Amino acid sequence: MSKMVEIRWHGRGGQGAKTASLLLADAAFNTGKFVQGFPEYGPERMGAPITAYNRISDERCSLHCNIYEPDYVVIVDATLLTAVDATGGLKPDGGIIINSAKEPEELRPLLDGYEGRIYTIDAGKIAEEEIGRNIPNTPMLAAVVVVSGVIPEDEFLNDMEGSMKHKFANKPQVIEGNMRAIKRSMREVKGL
Repeated sequence: MSKMVEIRWHGRGGQGAKTASLLLADAAFNTGKFVQGFPEYGPERMGAPITAYNRISDERCSLHCNIYEPDYVVIVDATLLTAVDATGGLKPDGGIIINSAKEPEELRPLLDGYEGRIYTIDAGKIAEEEIGRNIPNTPMLAAVVVVSGVIPEDEFLNDMEGSMKHKFANKPQVIEGNMRAIKRSMREVKGL
């Protein structure tokens, strides 16, 4: 059986973690993978913690539950490092990707003894500078693709551009800003 990659996203309502997990599922599906992308949240409001998940595999997956032992964890809001069990179940050979301007090793003390790989990306800054708003999901999505290698980067870029051209056909500035953010994020991930 081929290896399945499982990803758990932690964010706050309104930051785009759910959207990013669904975009990753779409992009992986378009490369011929079997995918799952789904959120977990209740009636929370904007700013409340949410969790989203991805399963990506070369073979059909019959699991339909939350992910308790992810290969990768994505932290869209670094304040969640002390609010949720960010590294709970994280596989030792996986990694955690955190939206932070800090160096990866600076965040290790907040990770409850986690000894695995840590990656950081200043997704908020990139989003502000390239898109004009602090919505970190697009930069975080790019970081996940680079760190996990779950889909080829060139196929991801092509898929994102096509997806955005479809969604934002009348807003070329949105497409350009998001594509700049994606490409920049792929270069600026720390900890590789």
